[in-house]
Amino acid sequence: MKVLCFGSLNIDYTYKVDHFVKKGETISSDFLQVFSGGKGLNQSIALAKAGVETWHAGSIGEDGRFLLKQMEEAGVNTECVAVLDEIRSGNAIIQNDREGDNCILLYGGANQAITREQVDAVMSRCQKGDFIVLQNEINELAYIVEQAHKNGLKIVLNPSPMNEKIRKLPLEYVDYFMLNEIEAGQILGQDVKEGFDKEKLGRALMECFPKAVIVLTLGKEGAMYMDQNESFLQPSYKVEAVDTTAAGDTFTGYFIGGILRGLSVGKAMDMASRASAIAVTRQGASPSIPVLREVENFQFS
Repeated sequence: MKVLCFGSLNIDYTYKVDHFVKKGETISSDFLQVFSGGKGLNQSIALAKAGVETWHAGSIGEDGRFLLKQMEEAGVNTECVAVLDEIRSGNAIIQNDREGDNCILLYGGANQAITREQVDAVMSRCQKGDFIVLQNEINELAYIVEQAHKNGLKIVLNPSPMNEKIRKLPLEYVDYFMLNEIEAGQILGQDVKEGFDKEKLGRALMECFPKAVIVLTLGKEGAMYMDQNESFLQPSYKVEAVDTTAAGDTFTGYFIGGILRGLSVGKAMDMASRASAIAVTRQGASPSIPVLREVENFQFS
C-alpha cells in the first residue's frame, strides 16, 4: 500500500439552478444529474489518476455499489471498503448556480458507521511510511489519526467540512495540512476577511504546527506552500468555471500524488493547479477529475 484514503463515499444529486435557494423560496432546477462523490472518493480518484497506487477505506450501503465500480475503473483498490446492508450510502444535495459555484447539503449515512474494528483491520494492511489522506466526512476520525500516527504513517488532513470535531483531533500528528483560508482561520480561531494577508495566515499556521507542511488553496489566487524551509505562491490557471465541486479534492490528490511520485514541491504544486483548473470546466465531482496525461499536455489559453 502506498497511499490510503480513508474517507467518505457519496451519491451526489446535482441540481443546476439560476441561484441558490433562499429561506422560504421554492425554485425549479434546469436539470438533475446523479454522480459519484464524497471528498474521500474524489481524492482517491484524483490520487489514482495522478499515477500512484491508491487504496480506499470507508463504508457504503448496498445502494452505493456503483461507487466501487467507478473507483476501480479509475485504478483505486477498494478491498478496504465495507458494504453495509442496514444503512444507506452517504449522499449530497448539490446546487450548482450559473456562475459555476455550488452549495452542498450532506447526509452522512454509511460514512458515519465506521467502526474501530474496521479501522484496526485497515491499519494492519499499511506499512510504515505509507501516506494516509483524511477529510472530515466520516466518524472515528480521532481514532484513525491516533492509529495512523502509532503505525508510522504520513498523515494528510483536509479539514473539510470544518467543525469542532477538527479542533479536538491530535493535530500535532498531522504531516500535511491541505486547506483553504476559511478553514485555516477557523483552526486558528480567526475571522479571515476579504483582503487578508496570505503569508501572515500561513506563518500563523506554521507557528502552531511547526513540523507540518501547509498548503493553502486560494481559489482564483492560486495556492500557497509553506514548510520549515521554504514558502511560495503557485498561481492559478485561468479558465471558465462550470462546476467547482471537486476542485479542492483534485488539487489535494494531484499534489500528494506528485509528492509520492518524487516530483519537486514546485512541480507537484503546478500539476495540482493544472488538474484543478481542468476539473472546474466540467460538470460533476469525480467525473470532472482529469487523467495524468491530460494534465501534462493540456494547453491553457
